[in-house]
Amino acid sequence: MGDKTVLLNKDQIEAKINRMVHEIHEMCFAEKEIIFCGITPGNGSIISDRIVKKLTSISTIKIKKVTIEINKSNPLAEKINCVLRSEEYANKTVVIVDDVSNSGKTLMYAAKYFLESPIKAIRPLVLVDRNHSRYPIKPSFVGLTVSTTLKDHIQVEMNEKEEVVYLV
Repeated sequence: MGDKTVLLNKDQIEAKINRMVHEIHEMCFAEKEIIFCGITPGNGSIISDRIVKKLTSISTIKIKKVTIEINKSNPLAEKINCVLRSEEYANKTVVIVDDVSNSGKTLMYAAKYFLESPIKAIRPLVLVDRNHSRYPIKPSFVGLTVSTTLKDHIQVEMNEKEEVVYLV
């Protein structure tokens, strides 16, 4: 894939996650329970796990952590899977977590899943927002906003070997 430019290294990712945790705590301090929903495949569930771990260390808010499986390239091709039943998230705040927001399509379809029941709020969270929204959804919490061309690609690696965000 050509040259890679590091946008965030491991320490910078950690700092972005820490800041978002405090933003969530500040915005949602009065909530009794928050549902964190990491999007898979991808790094959404990894980021969600990290945020939940840090948030529980500074807050007494009850947190339920789940994943939502979405075909990111074609969300209508397969059923969206999530273990939560609508009564489990009714009248609660849902934080949908993904690594990168390109067009907003994945976040939009994930949010649509939760609209079966009345909910208090949907608060999307992304590590990187590319500002190429084509859908009427905007992240509430963003680690890094990057203005890129449509030809650019953001690659997020979060595994045992490395944690880094590249512009490719």
